[in-house]
Amino acid sequence: MCGIFGYYDLTKESMSFDMFKAMGDSIRHRGPDGQGIHYDHNQYFALGNQRLAILDLEHGDQPFYSDSKDIIVVQNGEIFNHVELANQLAEDGYPCKTNCDTETILRLYERDGISGISSLNGMFAIAIYDKRIDAMFLIRDRVGEKPLHFCLDNNRLVFASEIKALLKAVTQVKLDEKALHEFLSFNYVPMPNTMFSGVFHVKPGHYLKVDTKGVEEAKWWDLSSITQQARSETSWIADFNSILEDSVKIRLRSDVPFGAFLSGGVDSSSVVGIMSKHMKQKVKTYCIGFNDPKYDESPFAETAAERFGTEHKLRKVEPNLLSEWSKATYHCDQPHGDVSFLPTLKVAELASEDVKMVLTGDGADELFAGYDKYKDFFHNHDTTKLDSDDFAKLYAKNISLFTKNELNTLLKNSPESHPDYCQERVKSLIDEVPHMDRVNQALYIDTQLLLSGNNLVKPDRMGMAVSIENRAPFLDYRMIELAFSMPGELKLSDGETKYIYKKAVSPLIGSDLAYRKKQMFTVPVGEWFKDSMKEYCKELLFSADSVLKNYVNEEEVSDLFEKHCNNIENNTRKIRALLALELWCREFLSDDIAIR
Repeated sequence: MCGIFGYYDLTKESMSFDMFKAMGDSIRHRGPDGQGIHYDHNQYFALGNQRLAILDLEHGDQPFYSDSKDIIVVQNGEIFNHVELANQLAEDGYPCKTNCDTETILRLYERDGISGISSLNGMFAIAIYDKRIDAMFLIRDRVGEKPLHFCLDNNRLVFASEIKALLKAVTQVKLDEKALHEFLSFNYVPMPNTMFSGVFHVKPGHYLKVDTKGVEEAKWWDLSSITQQARSETSWIADFNSILEDSVKIRLRSDVPFGAFLSGGVDSSSVVGIMSKHMKQKVKTYCIGFNDPKYDESPFAETAAERFGTEHKLRKVEPNLLSEWSKATYHCDQPHGDVSFLPTLKVAELASEDVKMVLTGDGADELFAGYDKYKDFFHNHDTTKLDSDDFAKLYAKNISLFTKNELNTLLKNSPESHPDYCQERVKSLIDEVPHMDRVNQALYIDTQLLLSGNNLVKPDRMGMAVSIENRAPFLDYRMIELAFSMPGELKLSDGETKYIYKKAVSPLIGSDLAYRKKQMFTVPVGEWFKDSMKEYCKELLFSADSVLKNYVNEEEVSDLFEKHCNNIENNTRKIRALLALELWCREFLSDDIAIR
């Protein structure tokens, strides 16, 4: 796990070393164990790495070079099947000299070229410079577990794991108006856009080829190509358990101490259960609980910890963690209205006291219909009678925060002719998978938008804030492909979420944990906005220091806030998003962004 950064100048000009080094320094939290740089002021490209040493501590420093020095590689992430790949490469005459997974990427590229990335099972953002063709490749993993941003600034493509590193090198920073609309539509900015004009994500499952001719994008993995299969429940359960077991096993490869986040939910309990089968020592598990029992699920985690004999560490905190919101915003680079980032930060801080890596249950809800919103949506709507246009409108309405009409009123300088970005995105994704049933179409939308745009940002950025790596076995590409080949009726069945999944893991974790009611991070923040946090909201939204009023109509914000405080409307999510946006404006639209 690391952070990467670099540039390629299409006009063959070099960047100053001080500016380039500042990019790496700004993301030192991603890799405090060392900075590796390939830089020559006579060259018009450079690559850098901030290393968090997990594998081959002695020999894993980056960049990695081919024997001829013609190929240079840096990466952020882990290649979980690097052992198997290294064995194959050695048989084919491309032996690795270290046990580091980054060298495996180098040797694979030497053997197969860019097509070799399809052999990688992992979470990764990779930069490869190939002198033989004078080209740089920027490669992102299949679903976007690891971030990779880029900006084409005055014919210089600059890239980095976090946007704050780009801000050390680009000439100007301003808010992107479309991204503002999208954030207020989704509660996050969906990829590939960012809140910064001209700054983009390399899309999950894609790579960029950069040379003096320009920038070319290519898709190397296509989730929409998965087709559904008709099989028995027994067959699905067998394959599910087999893939999950192996995906956990290969994620146990580490040369440093590691553990797992354990909430007591079905996802983390399943991961910890399998870990306990394959580890000689006790699994170290970590959980954050709340002092207020109404919002505390730590007893379920303790039940799971006792079942699997883990070395369990629990820390109780107050439910109100909003004092950490500014810190979380800085590390995310973008606004997120999702306050569950905050307990994720606290549990990462807890684990970082002992370990450098954890396994998590991230991704399972989007693959197997784990959220109650799916149950509620499909219970309330007979989607079988809807054509794709009507289904898109209905699902977009279900997931949107502010509607298009509300945004027309809320935002300054918002032309009524602007598209309905939420509906537009949803419809385009449905059009990619006409062969999938409605449940899988909904999950496909959320995998492409919510998972990559918000739910995977959470473990990466909150973990990296305290230099800890998160590994998610459910996001093994074999599990993703299995999930989308499975009919939706086996995921959501008669109101039961994760239907076949729960049947598969019940023997491992027990029925009580498998079928316990899902508990989200829910604290009464909406009530706090009315009383204990009312002045906090007013200061952020309405004071003379508010930056948000440059973009929104203050009277509209005041109206929804007053209606909320007077119990006329529940505007908790909308207020939360506006507060997140104001915190982001104050953090990133200032003249100087301090490194934290």
